[in-house]
Amino acid sequence: MRNTIFEENAEILANVKHPGDQFVMRVRAPKTAAAARPGQFVHLRVSGERPMRRPISIMLTDPEKGTVDLLVKAIGEGTRLLRERKVGETMPMLGPIGRPFDLSDTSKRYVLIGGGVGVPPMIFCAMALRGKAPMVVFAGSEVEFPFALKPSTAILPGVGGNAILGIASLEDRGIASRLASNAGLYGCFEGHVPDLARNYLAALSDDERARCVLLSCGPHPMLHAVARVGREFGIPAYLSLEEHMACGIGGCAGCVVKTIEGGEEKYRRVCVDGPVFESSLLPEFA
Repeated sequence: MRNTIFEENAEILANVKHPGDQFVMRVRAPKTAAAARPGQFVHLRVSGERPMRRPISIMLTDPEKGTVDLLVKAIGEGTRLLRERKVGETMPMLGPIGRPFDLSDTSKRYVLIGGGVGVPPMIFCAMALRGKAPMVVFAGSEVEFPFALKPSTAILPGVGGNAILGIASLEDRGIASRLASNAGLYGCFEGHVPDLARNYLAALSDDERARCVLLSCGPHPMLHAVARVGREFGIPAYLSLEEHMACGIGGCAGCVVKTIEGGEEKYRRVCVDGPVFESSLLPEFA
């Protein structure tokens, strides 16, 4: 689609640091805020000395205020530079980029599974689905979560034990959520987040499970596990892939992934043909 990606000089309104080299950045980018959909991302130039942009998933937008919220983990020199940017500074930004999650079928029960910096698209999805379709959010992290947490009042089938906390911003809006971690974090399911989602799905009735669809974003090992859960229960799984990319707008073909469509092998660009793909189309995850 042409004329759907905007170049804006995004102003940093907040840059809040959290444990585990995580930080939540809010920027003013009105065109992106108005057009963004869950699953899309922005491409940021982190400094004038580093022209190569970094792709960052969108966590939330406020179209009225023209703001975009981003969760970033400092794992390389580029994201470490981004962590040190100050309020009031501006950055060249392209966005929104990519094909979003399809949330149009409100007869479905959406099971949202996010890991690490893959949690933000799930929060965006949940806010977009609120009041339209039933859903549950499962989030995993091996460091402290960069969100306010609170005990969840929602009773979820198959979810018990120590898994008592949810994401406060979701719980306050009536959206059930639960957390998973292997780091011994209080109030979390002890294990990987796809296992938490599997326990929930296994406890549903056949009719309830037949209505489910999995949406997920996170590291590749986690996405492999989510795809296996989908195959186990015969539930479609849509995965948002995390890939290194150069241009971010489909020109360089540096982020291609192999798909099988209609029995034919193809190579799709994660940036603009994705980042969301149905797992059954991806040989790596099939």
